[in-house]
Amino acid sequence: PSLNMDCFVLGSGGMMHMPRRRLTSVALRHEGEVYLFDCGEGTQVPYKELHLGQRALRLVAITHLHADHVLGLPGMLMLRSQMPDPAPLTLLGPPGLETFITNVRRDLAMYINYEIKVVAWEPGKGEVAYEDEHVQVSWRKLNHSVLCLGYRLEQHQRPGRFDPDVALDLGVPRGPLWGQLQQGKEVEVPDGTVVRPEQVMGPSRRGLRVAFVTDTAPCPGMEVLLQGADVAFVEGMFLSEHAEEGVQKKHLTVEQAAAMAHQAGVGEMVLVHLSPRYVEKDLKRVAEEAGRHHPNAVVGTDGLTFTRGAPE
Repeated sequence: PSLNMDCFVLGSGGMMHMPRRRLTSVALRHEGEVYLFDCGEGTQVPYKELHLGQRALRLVAITHLHADHVLGLPGMLMLRSQMPDPAPLTLLGPPGLETFITNVRRDLAMYINYEIKVVAWEPGKGEVAYEDEHVQVSWRKLNHSVLCLGYRLEQHQRPGRFDPDVALDLGVPRGPLWGQLQQGKEVEVPDGTVVRPEQVMGPSRRGLRVAFVTDTAPCPGMEVLLQGADVAFVEGMFLSEHAEEGVQKKHLTVEQAAAMAHQAGVGEMVLVHLSPRYVEKDLKRVAEEAGRHHPNAVVGTDGLTFTRGAPE
């Protein structure tokens, strides 16, 4: 299996779709499967432009039911219906997401040719929202003007490194038996001795951890999601000069986002959900403010694409 995760910023803006900045949406691709976080108006356009593939889409995770995070979902669902026999799709989000989808499908007489499974957050439901053969997605409640969720996607742990020298010392000849040990199976060597995988494999290694946190004031849920993440997409809604507005509207400043990410040990931070008031010339100030608090902070731009491998 591949250890790499492809990261795509479909949009980097907040509040409203602007001519040069689409609404915040992030796609993660691993083992050919795509996991989408938030789906603002028009998200299906950059999704197609980046050739992510509707057949690859496994999951859409919605943070909250504000228009700039969910209005693109009907278009995405309709686009997916243009191909024959799509696989089921899972939607994660707050209570009310299923009602929104049910109503819009009914009111617009939408043609949907696949199963849509909606998993809604509720108190005490547990931290794990979704799991498949490749990844696990957990969620935490944030602190916004409406119920808002943050997400964390983690690749499953993978086996430790195989030590060929130890295998040879234990009498395991080169060939198929090595592969069986690496698959977690016991093998019998020519002299009849049984060799177990743990005798030749190092400790298991964790996978990549990616956090998605937007539309919140600083809160414990955010701290948990960011802790030890390799990559974090975090809102940078306001420069510090507009901090008072951030307090009123329960949004993060760039300074808060970068400082909290640094404190949580985040490897790389990408700022998203930028205020529409900040035009191109303001982005340098956004980058400078973030850089004062996190050494690996970048300002997200529409179409930004990068690949990261699992840590060793």
